[in-house]
Amino acid sequence: MTPAPDKLVISLWDFSWYVRTGPGEPFADLDAAFAQAVERGYNTVRICAMPFLLFGSGLDTSALRLGPLGGAYGQGLRWYDVKAETTIDARAHLLAFFRAAQQHDVRVIVSSWEYQQSSAFAATSDWWDTLRAVPPAERPDRLADAHADLMDLLVAEGLADVVAYTELHNEVQYGHLTEGQPAGADPVVELGPALEKAVERFRTRHPGRPITVNYGGVPHASMRGIPTNLDVLAVHPYVYGVLGALIEEFGLRRPVDEFPQNAAAAILRPGAPPAAEWTVPDEHRWRMQATIIRQAEVYVHDWTDPAAFDRWLYDHYGEHRVAMADKLRTWLEVAADWAAAHGVPLVLGEGWVGYTPLRGQFEEGPVGAEICRFAVREAARLGAWGTVVCSNAAPQHPMWDDIALQRECSAIFTALFTDAPTTALRRSS
Repeated sequence: MTPAPDKLVISLWDFSWYVRTGPGEPFADLDAAFAQAVERGYNTVRICAMPFLLFGSGLDTSALRLGPLGGAYGQGLRWYDVKAETTIDARAHLLAFFRAAQQHDVRVIVSSWEYQQSSAFAATSDWWDTLRAVPPAERPDRLADAHADLMDLLVAEGLADVVAYTELHNEVQYGHLTEGQPAGADPVVELGPALEKAVERFRTRHPGRPITVNYGGVPHASMRGIPTNLDVLAVHPYVYGVLGALIEEFGLRRPVDEFPQNAAAAILRPGAPPAAEWTVPDEHRWRMQATIIRQAEVYVHDWTDPAAFDRWLYDHYGEHRVAMADKLRTWLEVAADWAAAHGVPLVLGEGWVGYTPLRGQFEEGPVGAEICRFAVREAARLGAWGTVVCSNAAPQHPMWDDIALQRECSAIFTALFTDAPTTALRRSS
């Protein structure tokens, strides 16, 4: 491979690269997916590498069965709309993925979504059962060991140079890593010591290989809780704004028995069943625990009228436009300041607006596209090492078809970055 790039232009492939490999799915052909990424200006992809499953669960993964959540549940939800069942040899598929990345000169950010949702797509609950069986206090260390074992494999296979850096887990303060915390505790602060210890645990086995965690949003009020031994500050600046107002207005993140069915009719398709009745078949009910997405939110995304959903966002965007831009700029400045103070690079691994329905086009439309341009300009101005164009710009999302926007934003970031200050990796240089 060529030397590591000065800046990472990132496409978010999450867990989709292995759960969506069936016929007609976006990752049925890994070589084609990487070629398309390079065509759009990307040099990095970010994934759940299923480290716990492969190296911490003790399960036989030679014939891992994957597929939809069950029935039509989740088919209107981004990241969740798996169509085809498939069976993979998980370790062999992982190695094929890294070999394809190496062939196309693409770096990989290695992470885990396993304590958020990865196991929900398995045919049986075994993966989820082994995850939840680990006492919460031990989960960071177990992830560190699994990632170290994964790195051992990549070193042995001559693939370690593909890794840009390793993240213990995705959005550590949102998900099952926070189980057992005291009521009212700040999850970023509460997790800090355990994450710091786990980072050192990985580093003892792979010194010089960059290691970090990542955070949902920018935890601007809890920066004191971020471990000071990270090699990268990785954050996900979703600003929500007008989308947050819609979520509140229509109760998408309330308990399903509090869902305002009559009010929500304004953004639903005719014939939508009551929210409480929209679930997975009984034999797959464990999947409701294995994912952190609320039942009401899945219901709305599955049954939304995409035009009505988008129209509500456009109708109310003017009330939030300035605040959204200010929040994004401020969050990025806070993150860049922390990174500079600790001598590490900043990576924006996800962003910008939030979790919109699969068939909604707000982030692909004129407003969302301009937010993408604004965000990558700010990322470059602040000297970020890496950024996404948008979380929705990946093979599993409709925005993948907007090649021009992705190329444009990649060019904006890399051109502006050429003259921007950069911070070398502290421990790997």
